[in-house]
Amino acid sequence: MSAAHTTPCRRILCSRYLQPRLTPKTPGRRPHLSKIPNTLELHRSLASGRGLGIQLRTMSTGFASEALFGGLPIGILSDSYKAGHFTQYPKATEASAYGEFRRGYNKDKEDTRCVFYGIRYIVETFLHRRWTRSDVDNVSKFYATHKAPFNTEYPWPKDLFYDIVEECDGYFPVKLEALPEGTCVNSHVPVFQITARGKYTGLVTFLETLLCQVWYPTTVATLSRRCRQIVEDGFDRSVDDDRKFLVPSRLHDFGFRGCTCAEQSVIGGCAHLLSFEGSDTMSAAYYAQFVLNGGKAVASSIPATEHSVMMSWETEKEAIENMIEVYGDGIFACVMDSYDYARALDEILPSVASKKNARGDGGYMVLRPDSGDPVEAVLMALRAAEKVFGSEVNSKGFKVIKGCGVIQGDGINIDGLRRILEAAMEAGYSAENVAFGMGGGLLQKVNRDTMSFATKLSAIVPESTGEERIVMKAPKTDVGKTSLPGRLAVKYVEGEGGMRTPTVFPKDLVSPEDNLLEVVYDHKPVGKEWDSFDRVRERVADTWRALAPAADAVSQEMRSLQAQHNPHNK
Repeated sequence: MSAAHTTPCRRILCSRYLQPRLTPKTPGRRPHLSKIPNTLELHRSLASGRGLGIQLRTMSTGFASEALFGGLPIGILSDSYKAGHFTQYPKATEASAYGEFRRGYNKDKEDTRCVFYGIRYIVETFLHRRWTRSDVDNVSKFYATHKAPFNTEYPWPKDLFYDIVEECDGYFPVKLEALPEGTCVNSHVPVFQITARGKYTGLVTFLETLLCQVWYPTTVATLSRRCRQIVEDGFDRSVDDDRKFLVPSRLHDFGFRGCTCAEQSVIGGCAHLLSFEGSDTMSAAYYAQFVLNGGKAVASSIPATEHSVMMSWETEKEAIENMIEVYGDGIFACVMDSYDYARALDEILPSVASKKNARGDGGYMVLRPDSGDPVEAVLMALRAAEKVFGSEVNSKGFKVIKGCGVIQGDGINIDGLRRILEAAMEAGYSAENVAFGMGGGLLQKVNRDTMSFATKLSAIVPESTGEERIVMKAPKTDVGKTSLPGRLAVKYVEGEGGMRTPTVFPKDLVSPEDNLLEVVYDHKPVGKEWDSFDRVRERVADTWRALAPAADAVSQEMRSLQAQHNPHNK
């Protein structure tokens, strides 16, 4: 596979595994190290279609990681049964399908908002990758033994796949429209629409498997935004207005080590960073900064101990004093429960107070409990810190501890975050005293069913009639899975108080200028200039705020169309 046919995003994520082999111009001469491009140069070069004289070792070398990330033929990046659907669809000249989130986070009916995010990664990683004859040759060898029983040939569109290489310049022959990254919508709003035409119509849903992966960053982005809403509500209640700049630092991404792979850490970690700035997932922070935001910083972290550090000293007191010595004029965190959490708070914390106070007013120490009941652990730390360092009462009547706070990073999920903030405020402490770290609860404990993502066919033009046939799914056993019929468009509907609801309409009722679904790919890359990460962040904040939590985002015209084409009404 040539460098021009590798995927820029995956090259960055997997540069550790995919060691580039530079081919020197003069045989036998090794290139000077200064000539080896870094990952950012690789991304820029590959994204623009320019080669850098780089060749990847192929699957035949036996490197498993290279086979996984660089050698999989794109023709098998789908579910098996998708390969046979070209024979199962009626012969047609055009067809459309779409993707939607069918319910709110964790079946929440009172707040069905979601933060759409992640389509850029899918488009750039997979759709911008050109198929080669080698890809199809490899696919052919695979399909030849894939059908049960007896490993016979599985039905697959062999001729069409070769035609994609010869007639479509290797690009998958579909048109893809999608909402702008960071757009907040209620459930049942199409987030993308895919259209196939001509002899490729039977491949309209072949990419569903890849496109469905947008569920993950969207779900993480939605979870993170819901957490931010809880934090903002707590700040509105208990924090002075001039301290609200702290909101973006209140939820820290601790999730890298719980991810299944580095790629997941980047995709999910970036989704979290749409609503917060705190992250220890450097893979995501780096990627968001240099690939998505033109080098402008996106995330930050603070020096902090772990249990191994605390245990390496003779006493916890010495470990904490070392942190004060090295980082005491800034923000730093110490884990406090390596041995006896209560003793650490009652005896060790007072013993280091004088050393901390001697560093002046600039230092801020963060206490980190890491076991026990999360609510009680945070309250214990707040009380101990107040006793040692004192507190002030702000204009809203809540206590703000001087030079010290707490971060709870053990066992945190959205419900636990809410309970801890409520308990702290009930005890009289301002929400600014508490920060959170979320790991598996943020990046791992979600799935496609968390917001019920699905892709469905909505329209087809059979060859037999030449007329568009509107289709929809309408299972009697689950009306929540009823799909949207026809070709679709999304436009804003203005409401009271500046509220704006992205609402789905039949496409012929929405002008192209008003349609929020933008063309992001059309049988080849369209040269789209994607918004910077900062702009996507702004869009998330603006559209979330302007969207009613449980707005009905299906227009009356679409409801009428659903009723008209519902087979149970006939």
